[in-house]
Amino acid sequence: MDGPRYITVEGPIGVGKTTLARRLAESLKGELLLEQAEDNPFLERFYKSPRSTALPTQLFFLFQRARQLAELRQQDMFSPVRVADFLMEKDRLFAEINLDQDELALYNQVYNTLSLDAPSPELVIYLQAPVEVLRERVARRGIRYEQYMESGYLQKLVDVYTQFFYYYNASPLLIVNAADIDFARSDKDYELLLERIMSVRSGRHYFNPLAVSL
Repeated sequence: MDGPRYITVEGPIGVGKTTLARRLAESLKGELLLEQAEDNPFLERFYKSPRSTALPTQLFFLFQRARQLAELRQQDMFSPVRVADFLMEKDRLFAEINLDQDELALYNQVYNTLSLDAPSPELVIYLQAPVEVLRERVARRGIRYEQYMESGYLQKLVDVYTQFFYYYNASPLLIVNAADIDFARSDKDYELLLERIMSVRSGRHYFNPLAVSL
């Protein structure tokens, strides 16, 4: 295969990261590395009452992601294709939104003691969509605890992702306008994006499906 062998899909909650990661792994006959939010015992309580459980929620995700990426580092990165639906850097983005000053200081101490050495993706795909689209998709997928999520929280996520990827240069980057793409139900949308993904080798690129179709 000539395309990237380690691909990461990122973006705010509800944008379609996991759906796209699953399809890519299937198309490329690769290994799938997914966030396992359902395993976090604090997450439902966080959405109901963010301030009371923000720190344990964040620390659980930190340890979970660190363990997953450590296992990935130990594997042969030159054998199968791997597709993940998270970057390790996202953990700190969520921490900065969700934790108060003292909690963030403690989180940073824990983060720094982990001596993380996450492998760098050969391609990062950043999916963008406005808050109203994210809310519609969150409602459609029907995960009960996510329905407590407020629009203001989603807007904070959109803003912090926008800022993060504005400066991101650690890997080749493909920024995708995902507002009008349906990866789950439209093979045409998916095939157009897959073709674009396989052509990226370096630098920063943009994919707007409406412009392509026109």
